[in-house]
Amino acid sequence: MEKIRQLIYEGNTDEAIRLLNTYIEQHPADDEAWYLRGNAYRKKEDVRQALNNYLQALELNPDSPARQAHDMLIDIMNFYNKEMYNH
Repeated sequence: MEKIRQLIYEGNTDEAIRLLNTYIEQHPADDEAWYLRGNAYRKKEDVRQALNNYLQALELNPDSPARQAHDMLIDIMNFYNKEMYNH
């Protein structure tokens, strides 16, 4: 997982997602992998995929750090989407 964290940090998200896809196929109950894949998608600005992965991580482990990442992403979306309600 350390290599994957490094890939995400360096912005090599496609490679990180590729590795995580393979890992998750073999270890579908590993909430950390889902959380990291959510981080990779968030870095790619794919909010929908990021949220889906965070939710899966939370389903597997309610205490996952995905909780904070999910809530933060929802707060950001709510902040930016407020403009839609003001028209």
